[in-house]
Amino acid sequence: MIRKKEKGFTLVLSLVLLLVMSLMGGGLIVISSTDHQSNNSSDQFQQTFYVAEHALLEAQKSLINKMMGPVSDDGRTRNEDIRSIPTNVDEDISLLNQNTPCYKSFRNLPRGNNVVEHKQNLQFWDTISPILDAAAADFGSADDIAAETRRMQKFRYEYFSVNAGSTSYKTSGMSLKKTSGTLQRQGTAYRIYGCGILGDVSKPEIIIPLETIAIISH
Repeated sequence: MIRKKEKGFTLVLSLVLLLVMSLMGGGLIVISSTDHQSNNSSDQFQQTFYVAEHALLEAQKSLINKMMGPVSDDGRTRNEDIRSIPTNVDEDISLLNQNTPCYKSFRNLPRGNNVVEHKQNLQFWDTISPILDAAAADFGSADDIAAETRRMQKFRYEYFSVNAGSTSYKTSGMSLKKTSGTLQRQGTAYRIYGCGILGDVSKPEIIIPLETIAIISH
C-alpha cells in the first residue's frame, strides 16, 4: 500500500524544485537588471552634477574676462583693451529668460534690473570633445568612441549672473612683520546660477541647479 502511494512522488518533487529554481533565477535577473539601471541612473546624475559645476566655472571665467580682458589665442596674455568691470546690461531684466527650467529651479532669485549675463542651451560637448579626442586611444574601438560621443552630446548647461551689489571682504597674507594683519577691501558681489541638463532643455530628463558667489575687487 505504501509503495502505491509513493508512485509519482519523485515527479512532483522534481516539478516543485524546478519551479523554485525558476523563481530564484527570475528573481536574480530582476535584481541584476534593477541594479544595472540604478547604476546607470547614478552615473547620469553624477555627470549632470559635473556639468552644473562646469556652468559655474564658465560664468566665473566670463566675469574674470570682462574684468581683466579675454585671454589671447596663445593663452599667455590678456587683451586689456576691452576689459571692464562687469555691470548690468542695457536690456537688464529682458535679457533673463524666466521661462527656462533652469531659472525655475531657483526660488531665491532677486527681482530687478541687475542681470549681468545669461547664457542658455550651451553644449557641454564643445568643451569635452578635445579631451575625448586626445584620449581616443583609451576608449578602444571606434564604436566605443561613437557611443561615448552620443552620450556626452546629450548634456547641456546654462548659467546666469546677477549683480548682488557692493560688499566688503577680507584678505590675508603671510609676513614676518608683527604689524601684518587682515585687510578689508571693497568689491562687487555677483551671485552665479548654473544648471547641468541632460536631454532636451525644454523638458530635461535630469536638471541639477547650483549657485555660488563671486566677488571682484574694485
